[in-house]
Amino acid sequence: MSEASDRGGAADPRPRLDARGPRAELFLISALALFQELACIRWFGSTVVFLTFFTNLTLMACFLGISVGCLSARRPRDLIEWTVPLALATMALAFGVLWGYSRYSGVMIDVGGQGAPDQIYFGTEFRRRDLAAFVIPLEAIAAVFFVLIAALFLGVGQAIGRRFNAIPNRVEAYTWDLLGSLTGIGAFGLLSLLRTPPAVWFAIDFALILYFIRRPVPRILSGVAAAAVVAGLVATRDMPDLEAVTPAETTWSPYYKIRFEDATGKVYVNNILHQKMADLREDGAFYRVPYLMNRDAGGPPPKDVLIIGGGSGNDVATALASGAESVDAVEIDRVLHEIGRASHPNKHGLDPRVSWHIDDGRSFVRSTDKKYDLIVYALVDSLVLHSGYSSIRLESFLFTEEAFRDLKARLKPGGSFVMYNLYRQGWVVGRLAKLARDVFGAEPIVASFPYLESIAPADNQENRLTFLMAGGPDSTLLNAVRARFEKDRYFWMHPRPAFNGVIDDFGPLPPVTPGTRAEDWFKLGPARVQTEGVGALPTDDFPFLYLREPRIPALNLRGMAIVAVASLAILLAFAPVRTARPDGRMFFLGAGFMLLETKGVVQMALLFGSTWMVNSLVIASILVMALLSNLYVIRFRPARLWPYYALLVASLAINLAVPVSGFLGAAGPLKVLGSCLLLFVPVFFAGVVFSASFAASRRPDVAFGSNIGGAILGGLSENLSLMAGFRGLLALAIVYYLLSAVLGGRDEA
Repeated sequence: MSEASDRGGAADPRPRLDARGPRAELFLISALALFQELACIRWFGSTVVFLTFFTNLTLMACFLGISVGCLSARRPRDLIEWTVPLALATMALAFGVLWGYSRYSGVMIDVGGQGAPDQIYFGTEFRRRDLAAFVIPLEAIAAVFFVLIAALFLGVGQAIGRRFNAIPNRVEAYTWDLLGSLTGIGAFGLLSLLRTPPAVWFAIDFALILYFIRRPVPRILSGVAAAAVVAGLVATRDMPDLEAVTPAETTWSPYYKIRFEDATGKVYVNNILHQKMADLREDGAFYRVPYLMNRDAGGPPPKDVLIIGGGSGNDVATALASGAESVDAVEIDRVLHEIGRASHPNKHGLDPRVSWHIDDGRSFVRSTDKKYDLIVYALVDSLVLHSGYSSIRLESFLFTEEAFRDLKARLKPGGSFVMYNLYRQGWVVGRLAKLARDVFGAEPIVASFPYLESIAPADNQENRLTFLMAGGPDSTLLNAVRARFEKDRYFWMHPRPAFNGVIDDFGPLPPVTPGTRAEDWFKLGPARVQTEGVGALPTDDFPFLYLREPRIPALNLRGMAIVAVASLAILLAFAPVRTARPDGRMFFLGAGFMLLETKGVVQMALLFGSTWMVNSLVIASILVMALLSNLYVIRFRPARLWPYYALLVASLAINLAVPVSGFLGAAGPLKVLGSCLLLFVPVFFAGVVFSASFAASRRPDVAFGSNIGGAILGGLSENLSLMAGFRGLLALAIVYYLLSAVLGGRDEA
């Protein structure tokens, strides 16, 4: 029987593949698809201003392009011929947006209303709407780049669909696809580990694309465009960031694009000023606030100090200068640590009292047995989301009820916990104060600079540095400082550290010190914090400190609308919607599986740390489990799928009944085994259902495209975690899988 007659007798209009072999090419194009996806998520998120805060946007654009490309497998025109020239135009536009925003201070990109936001995005508040000549909603920028990035993947998706069509054994074809995907993620992970710049990523990406372009003229044009992109990436490697004014060196860590200005000590990540190294002999007096308060209140210097968010080392240098005998510093990004170790003016990197730990802060706190006199959250804030799969940020699991209980367990008797930041909104300060009070069992001391007598949820804290000191009823620091405030009312700080080191800074009036004026001193005092109306406290299942209420913010809703409308427009423009009906079973399998991936990434970040390595290993492990499911189908050829649907739903129900937080305190082997069973058992059964359904499909391009299209629905559904938490996503995944079972396969000839 011929291939045409096997598909209903219609002639196959797709171009014939040459002798290079569809299996090898499916492996190669699948590796290319995932490699290009990861490269685009990294590069566009770090180049297009604030695009990284649009949850899942780049990921869903990639999915959309691959999905519609698969559905376009039978179009006679090779869409991959347009990929590299389109990349040149899209990346040039991205640079143009960054350049325009960097050079014209009158241009403001509005991210969900920075003045009174539903959700706070650090780094977006530096420009005011009332002073801007032009206000551009981020949604407008996001819409343009969503369409352009999706278009970059049309040709890749079409090439995948054609290779699927050319391999009669669908399950075998899917095996090659999974092996290619694993290779793609492994290759990009290796390049991230080696800190290679984007010029290397896209040189590899474009070389593979050129391989799949058959006609000589488009190949030459694409080669010229590829050379232009790579040359542009090399030339703009040290392009100034939004606030940068002096030459800087750029390094791509697995988390950020990091630029360091040696002359000023400033560190920029993803084009936003992130931190500045301070010479504590001349600057950075406010890093010493808790130590000076403790000293002047009569407390002994803390001997053992833990600093989470060590960064380039300001807090480490401060702890050492304040008499600490041992400092454990935790920093998630090795590049930030290395910059501080090599260049910090106080040379803390050479001090034997310091032990650096390149790890996630929550993971370190749970794994260490050491106890501390003082634990510090040192300006813990990230400027990126944890991954392309969810709304959590790198630091989200540091600010939950369970995280604070972990900190409490690591304090010595009488120990204290201090955190400080520009928290932006009064409801964030109130939420943290309430969380600290509930967990530690004593009212924390909250002090803002400039001074505030009280802090209400509606207060704008955008330009206020707020210190929060917490501890139990026996906390030495808390009790001593509270007693001094009750006696002397205020604590005074001078911007020059030398003037703070020789006097008692408590008192109702500024100190009288030779060489200073009264107006030079800054006042700090305990603020009355209103904790009513601050919203739900963050937990490990709902780790959203910076979300004002459990709801989907307006920015996210507009983003969802953009994705939906743009997806329909691209689908109608490129996919054969009149001749190939989407496969309902495969569509909802994709939606459910996307939620399983999201839950897996979040679950493992909680248990093992929000590091890029954990994230990469989770995604790779999910692909391996899907591969094992595929091999199971090849070996046993299941004839009925309802038992596997039943096992899938049952395993998801167990996930709902057994919260992952139950494994936090478990021993290492039990934690690994239990959490992996919770995650990978439903992935295995979902993979069996997918592989068996895919094996029976008559149009693998439509089936695979429908599945990836369903992943877009799953990605949009992730926003519901902002209302119902991540366990709520499991309940929704069950609904999607039940819909898949009810609809069944609907392949069209």
